[in-house]
Amino acid sequence: MKIKNVVMSKGRTGFFFDDQRAIKAGATHEGAFYEGDPITEGFTGIRQAGESISVMLILEDGQIAYGDCAAVQYSGAGGRDPLFLAEVFIDKYEEFLKEKLVGRELDSFRTLAEEMDRTVDHEGKRLHTALRYGISQALLDAVARANNILMVDVVAKEYNTEVSTEPISIFSQSGDDRYNNVDKMIIKESDVMPHALINHVEDKLGAKGEKLLEYVTWMRERIMKWRSREEYAPIFHIDVYGTLGLAFDNDYKAIVDYLETLEKAASPLTLRIEGPVDTGTREGTLEAMRILTEMVNERGMSVELVADEWCNTFEDIVLFAENNAGHMLQIKTPDLGGINNTIEAVLYCKEKGVGAYQGGTCNETDRSARVCVHAAMATRPDQILAKPGMGVDEGYMIVYNEMQRILALKKAGL
Repeated sequence: MKIKNVVMSKGRTGFFFDDQRAIKAGATHEGAFYEGDPITEGFTGIRQAGESISVMLILEDGQIAYGDCAAVQYSGAGGRDPLFLAEVFIDKYEEFLKEKLVGRELDSFRTLAEEMDRTVDHEGKRLHTALRYGISQALLDAVARANNILMVDVVAKEYNTEVSTEPISIFSQSGDDRYNNVDKMIIKESDVMPHALINHVEDKLGAKGEKLLEYVTWMRERIMKWRSREEYAPIFHIDVYGTLGLAFDNDYKAIVDYLETLEKAASPLTLRIEGPVDTGTREGTLEAMRILTEMVNERGMSVELVADEWCNTFEDIVLFAENNAGHMLQIKTPDLGGINNTIEAVLYCKEKGVGAYQGGTCNETDRSARVCVHAAMATRPDQILAKPGMGVDEGYMIVYNEMQRILALKKAGL
C-alpha cells in the first residue's frame, strides 16, 4: 500500500499558547487573559489560541490516515522550538511533504518515521517538532490501516514489545482551577493528580512555599473525605515550574527540607514534584536535578522528583537518565518530534530503571492524545497524561476510553 496524496488542514488545540517567560516575570490574570506584553519571540499576546495542523495521508485504496501537529502550551521556552502557527507552516510545507511522502510504500512505520524525523527542509533546517509529531502519527495510522491492524500492534511488532493487558495509570491536570478540578479527579478516580500549575511564587507557591503546603494538606483531606472506597489512593504529582529554586534561592538543603515537609503533609499518599528548579540552561538544570535527587535519596525520603524543563529531546532524556537527574522523566511527546522518539524514550527509561512519564501538553488535540495511548499501551510507561485541555473530564475521557477500547479489542483476540 502506498501514499497517494498529502492534505493539510489548520485546527485548534485543547488549550492555549502561553508566554512562560512573561508569566514568570509577573504577568497577572484578568479573566482568561494575562495582562501585560509578551516577552518570547513570536507571541502577539501573553496568551493566545493554540493552533494545530492535521496531516492527512490519502492511501491507494481511498483510506485516510491522519495525525495532528501540535506544540506545547509554553512554546519557545526551555530550549523548545518557536511558536507553531498553522497557516505559516501549511503554506511552507504542504507541497514539501507531498514531495517526500507521495508514492512511499507503507511497509515500516519505524523506518518512515525515523526518516521524516531526520528530514531537513529546503532551507536546510530540521522540521519543527510539531510537524514531526503530527507526520509520525499519520504514518503510524497509515501503516496500521495498510496492514489491517491496530496502531498499538504496529508499535509492538516493530519495537519488539508486548501490548499491556492492564490500564496505564492516568495523570489528570487541573490548570488554574486547582480546587474544583481536584473534586472532578476524585470522582473520576484519577490515578495521578493534580499537576496544579504552580508557576508563580507569590500567587501560587507562597514566598516560602506556605500556599503549596496548605494546598497539599487540603487535597489529602479532600480525598479522605470524598473517596468512594478506601483503596483509592492517588499519587500527588505537582508541577512547580522551577519556583522552588526561586523561592529558596537555589539553596538545595532548604529545598529538600521543604520537600520533606510536603511529603509529610501528603502522607500516606505518594508525592511527586515536577521541575523543582529551572536554572535557565540544560546543564545547570540537569546538575540541580542530579544533586536534589541524590539528597532526597540520602535522606530516604519517598518523594519523587520529576524532570521536565530542558529535558525535551530524546538526547536530553538519555542525558538526564544517565546522570540520575530525577526519579522520573517527563517524555513530553510534542517536544520529542516524531512519536517514534517517544516510543524509544519510554523504552530507554525502562531499561535504565528511571520512571517514564509519557506526558505531553494540554495544548494538544483529541487525535494526538489517542495516538499517544497506542504508543503507551505498547511500551508501558509508568503513567500517561490525560490530554488535551485543563477541564479534566474531556482529557480523561479521551485517554481512558481509547485505552479501554484497546484492552477490549485485545481481549477479543484482535
